[in-house]
Amino acid sequence: MHLYLHIPFCKQACHYCDFHFSTNLRGKRQLVEAMAHEIDLRHTYLTTAAATTELQTIYFGGGTPSLLTESELACLFEAIHRHFTVAPTAEITLEANPDDLADPAHLAMLRRYVNRLSIGIQTFDEETLRWMNRAHNATEAETSVQRARNAGFDNLSIDLIYGISERTWHTDLTKAIALDVPHLSAYNLTIEPDTAFGRWVTNGKLTPVDENLSAVQFTELTSALEEAGYVHYEISNFARQLDSTGHFARHNTAYWQRKPYLGIGPSAHSYNGVSRQHNAPNNARYINALADDQIPADYETLTRADQINEYLLTGLRTIWGCRISELNALLGTSFLDQQARELAQLSQTGWLQITDTALTLTKSGKLFADRVASDLFVE
Repeated sequence: MHLYLHIPFCKQACHYCDFHFSTNLRGKRQLVEAMAHEIDLRHTYLTTAAATTELQTIYFGGGTPSLLTESELACLFEAIHRHFTVAPTAEITLEANPDDLADPAHLAMLRRYVNRLSIGIQTFDEETLRWMNRAHNATEAETSVQRARNAGFDNLSIDLIYGISERTWHTDLTKAIALDVPHLSAYNLTIEPDTAFGRWVTNGKLTPVDENLSAVQFTELTSALEEAGYVHYEISNFARQLDSTGHFARHNTAYWQRKPYLGIGPSAHSYNGVSRQHNAPNNARYINALADDQIPADYETLTRADQINEYLLTGLRTIWGCRISELNALLGTSFLDQQARELAQLSQTGWLQITDTALTLTKSGKLFADRVASDLFVE
């Protein structure tokens, strides 16, 4: 079983972010208590969907979960332990901003609750950090990893963003590799309409992302990290390979492999194998609904086509690809036969590798992952 908790608070709004969050921290404790109550109400959500009753992963996302105090983390873990058994080997991840990792006492507190940090560095360049309106500075970006290690965190991941400029990317890559973290995620800058960057593009203050620059930097990213010994196991994710799973992000891998998960908090998603639940992205509405023992959410029953198409979108992004047996089971017939023409075309372009057991993207196909998946969608 897998559990996600969305912590919708940030010190300030990054100019590129369109996730649900609030910069008003006054209601943080009240919302955490509402999340604990949601766990009380929904702990049986995965009872029939999951193969085990143990939590294999817990993930605190956001927002900025590193803003949580010890009493707030304790409140959430008390609710978790009331209803779940946490596996001894569970991966427990918390997303953190570098500026929240400057205090050794705060880091030591986090280490008592979680065993993996995902640090949102994004770039090591001071000017670019200010342009993105990040809360941390370049010095904090560079020192946060060692501070986390000093606090006992061996399982670390850092985030980078590419597609920003030619000036900073090579330096960012060089510094990231020098940190020798076991896991690294890198995302292409995406400009969404309801963000500061989106409004700047509309007003002509900012030019859209250069797709050619992004492609060049993605290629440089994959080559540099593979040369440094990282396994490119998902389009945006790289990990050291120590054994069969290495330092792969176990929680996110569960998403990509269609495993059921429970999402807690405003805007959180849940999936039980046949349907999805999407909690309302509104803190006040969420708190008020939980006070009445209600969950403010939308529900969607997934059709056969929905399940196949979602699996294609997520599975093809990974080194494991999409299993033919699972596609056949979802479709009720041979996927290779039904999609023979599209598969042949994608194979001829050199973007897709087809075997008797799986569909996987080629190295060049990783630049066109969404297009490959959409070409294979069923109706």
